[in-house]
Amino acid sequence: MAAEATITVGTGPEARELPVVAFQGSASTLCKGCGHNSITAALIDACKAMGVDPYRTVKLSGIGCSSKTPAYFLGYSHGFNTLHGRMPSVATGAALANRTLRIIGVSGDGDTANIGLGQFKHACRRNVSMVYLVEDNGCYGLTKGQFSATAEFGAHLRRAGGETNPDAPLDLCAEAVVGGATFVARSFAGDRKQLTALLKAALAHRGTAFLDVISPCVTFNDLPGGAKSWQWAKEHEEPLQEIGLVRRLPEIEVEQREGESTEVTLHDGTTITLRPLTHAEHDVRDRASALDLLLDARPGEFLTGLFYVAPDRPDFLATLNLTSTPLAHLPSDRLRPSREALEAILDGF
Repeated sequence: MAAEATITVGTGPEARELPVVAFQGSASTLCKGCGHNSITAALIDACKAMGVDPYRTVKLSGIGCSSKTPAYFLGYSHGFNTLHGRMPSVATGAALANRTLRIIGVSGDGDTANIGLGQFKHACRRNVSMVYLVEDNGCYGLTKGQFSATAEFGAHLRRAGGETNPDAPLDLCAEAVVGGATFVARSFAGDRKQLTALLKAALAHRGTAFLDVISPCVTFNDLPGGAKSWQWAKEHEEPLQEIGLVRRLPEIEVEQREGESTEVTLHDGTTITLRPLTHAEHDVRDRASALDLLLDARPGEFLTGLFYVAPDRPDFLATLNLTSTPLAHLPSDRLRPSREALEAILDGF
């Protein structure tokens, strides 16, 4: 019988071998063909390549389709869903309590760009050391596809009513650069090669590593009159109970080439254009250049790649001058000052 494949995590005397299954998770319950599943696969690859220790990793998310993702990777890690839009503050608390933990936060465009925008910007401002991953499909997939704040202007709602989006979209990468994140990148769920490389770089970064990943929603990007659409199924079925039809579609995969635009056809027949940045056209350490690139991008074109990185800026914990021992590991007599010590502090005021 062949020996089970293992991966080395940790270094020096703390190094140990873990089975490959430690990096995987539960079977996905998302729609077949969902871009989020492609992101999970790339994340597993990146964690294995970087030797991420599941026992020293915290997985956090908010609410939404994207927030199921922590269940699908690093099955040996701890983590949970926070409140809608509140993942960044819980991540900040986890980092403060135990500085030895690696934090991976997974969010969606609604979870971050709508209800969680304030918390997102403050996490960037503080440069909390974490991977902040947004699975961006431009809609609330968990609640029947309403527009999120990243939906393009003029987009049509893929449900009864067919409303048109009257609002301009937020560019989360631009918001992250302005907010103070020290690693900002964008990729496409279907470009496994580029996405895995960016995830590995994010895992190695100390500070807020923000990734906006365009992730097509197969359920709410379908054509209303198609034979596999939700509308057609509802008109032709004999229902025993209320069940919506979810099409089983192949995941979208592309490989981008540096400096060339790639047109990607989504499941509903619409297209988006991706263009990976070249080393010559942009200095990733220049914050102003990153903003100019994002703001000057042509409508309908998503620039992908690393926009900005500031590896020398101190992260959130470094600015607080905390003890080398994590707060979570300190005994109560060190966390709670004596009455005499407290009186001395008060006398100082």
